[in-house]
Amino acid sequence: MYRVFEALDELVAIVEEARAVPMTAGCMVPRGDVLELLDDIKDSIPGELDDAQDVLDQRDALVGTARQNADATLAQAKTDAEAMVAAAQAEADRLVAEARAAADRMAEDASNHSRTMLEDATEEAHRLAASAAREHESMTGRARSEAQRIIENANAHYERSVADGIAEQQRLVADDEVVAAAKSEAQRIIDAAHAEADRLRGDCDIYVDKKLADFEEVLTGTLRSVGRGRQQLRAGAGTHDYVEYPRAVDEDHASSLAG
Repeated sequence: MYRVFEALDELVAIVEEARAVPMTAGCMVPRGDVLELLDDIKDSIPGELDDAQDVLDQRDALVGTARQNADATLAQAKTDAEAMVAAAQAEADRLVAEARAAADRMAEDASNHSRTMLEDATEEAHRLAASAAREHESMTGRARSEAQRIIENANAHYERSVADGIAEQQRLVADDEVVAAAKSEAQRIIDAAHAEADRLRGDCDIYVDKKLADFEEVLTGTLRSVGRGRQQLRAGAGTHDYVEYPRAVDEDHASSLAG
């Protein structure tokens, strides 16, 4: 390889020292010396350069094959990525559907429980009200019967003395006070029944609100997990970007050929 550079230096010296042709930019060089130097250069060129030239001649075919392989790899990667995204979306849809179904079941259970509690409270209130009404009616009936008996006795003993009539009248007034007390007690029982119904209704509302709050917390956690999963999928999908891959392959092949 050293002889090649030496022969080239000699050719340069011959051209620089050659006699110029008048009226032209050419010069006269010794043909035999130049041909001999060219033969030396040709003989001194290593055989690896011929092999390198053959490789360069096949470069286009190698680059085309590499580009086809890169395109096929990129297409397969895109197909795999789309399949993974579709599977993740299907899984997310399934999780959301299950969460919604669970939420519907919990809401239905809470509604049924609250309806049952409300029905029980209403039935208990009606029972208490009916019992109070029956008690009131019983006491009123007894008071009326007693009053009727007293009136009949008063009519039967009308001829008794005025003093006895006054005493009987006072006793009747006392019986009216008993009736008033019975009515007051019946009203108190009814008010207590309504208060108990209101308390049961309030407890039912608190229970339903607590169940809905628990469900809201579960649903929020599920949606947060789905959101993190989708972010991880989007972050992972970015690693499959092979847009510049063919160019990188070309550069790698060119570097290997140059080496």
